[in-house]
Amino acid sequence: MPNLRQISIERACAMLSTIREFSALSSSDLIEIAKVCHWPWYREKEEIIHFHDSSNSVFFIVRGEIRVVYHSLSGHEVILCDLPAGEMFGELTAIDGRSRSATVLAKTSTLLASMTATDFMEIIFSNRCVAEAILKRLTSEVRRLTDRVYDFSTLAVNNRIQAELLRIARKNMTGPNTAVISPAPTHFDIANLVSTHREAVTRELGSLTKKKVVLRQGHDLHILDIAKLVDMVNMVRGSL
Repeated sequence: MPNLRQISIERACAMLSTIREFSALSSSDLIEIAKVCHWPWYREKEEIIHFHDSSNSVFFIVRGEIRVVYHSLSGHEVILCDLPAGEMFGELTAIDGRSRSATVLAKTSTLLASMTATDFMEIIFSNRCVAEAILKRLTSEVRRLTDRVYDFSTLAVNNRIQAELLRIARKNMTGPNTAVISPAPTHFDIANLVSTHREAVTRELGSLTKKKVVLRQGHDLHILDIAKLVDMVNMVRGSL
């Protein structure tokens, strides 16, 4: 885990401005935040945070992408979410002082900005704009997790797969009714996201391909008819 020790304040501020919670801050605010940041690099698949460890730093994704996972006692991996550049993680421990709630891995080569829990809380208490952004982030997470619990409680496996594809597609729209997910998630990853097995994902993607809803081309997964995918999910889930 190399650390960028030589970095200009201008470059630091430019990178911090790409973080969603800092995007509306003034130059002077960004400078103050940059002063307390470290800049670690992580290689692909390198562990950043381990479940239940006692570290308390907060991280901001400047480049790359991370994956948040949970491992059961039997060793089964559950993917909680993937976060791209511009997002943050680790704030729960900084806020409540408890141990880490999940393991975080670098999904790709990743550059982070990090700060201690003390510095993070000081920024929240001293900057209303940041505090409001963090509150909105936390409420958004509650809503997302509420949807996930509803899905797991009410949807059959094939519908959970459809709902997950729809969520990913909406982040990768290429037109009013189409999307391209690139690179396409593996069947194993989709299975972990919706708590099923890879074979179920393979069957459902095959069914969606026959219905001309999705099409795999090379490393990309094309969503050809988002409206039809919405209808499939809404038949059992109601409006998403």
